[in-house]
Amino acid sequence: MRALFVDTSGFYAFLDRTDPNHGSAVSLFTLAIEKGWELVTTNYVVHESWALIQARLGWDAVDAWSSDILPRCRTEWVDATLHNLGAERCRQARERSLSLTDSVSLACMARLGLRHAIAFDRHFTQAGIQPPGSWV
Repeated sequence: MRALFVDTSGFYAFLDRTDPNHGSAVSLFTLAIEKGWELVTTNYVVHESWALIQARLGWDAVDAWSSDILPRCRTEWVDATLHNLGAERCRQARERSLSLTDSVSLACMARLGLRHAIAFDRHFTQAGIQPPGSWV
C-alpha cells in the first residue's frame, strides 16, 4: 500500500475554501481516499493543525477536521529520537521560517521512507517531497 504524509498546510487548505491551495488539497485527499493510500501524520502536526484551525476557522472546523479527516490518518507519535533529529535539522538550517514541526515531519518521513505528501509548504518541496498526484 502506498503511503503519504499530511502536513498542516494540507489539512488547512482542505478546510479553508479561501486558501489558494484549497482545490488542490481537495483533489489530493479525494485521490488518496479513492486509491486507498495510507495517510500518515504526526502528533506534532495534529497539535499545530488544531491550533491553526481553531484560531482561523473556529470550532466547527476543528470538529469537522477531528471527526471526519483526522481519523483517516495514522498518527505517528514523536519519540525523543525523532524530536532530536528534527530539532537538529532545524538548527542546522538556521532558517527563520522553518518550524520545528516541519523539521520533525521531514525527519519522520525520512524514517518511514515517505517521499510524497499533501503539503503546500515550500520546505517540503525543497526537501524533494512530491505531491501524490505524481504517482498517477
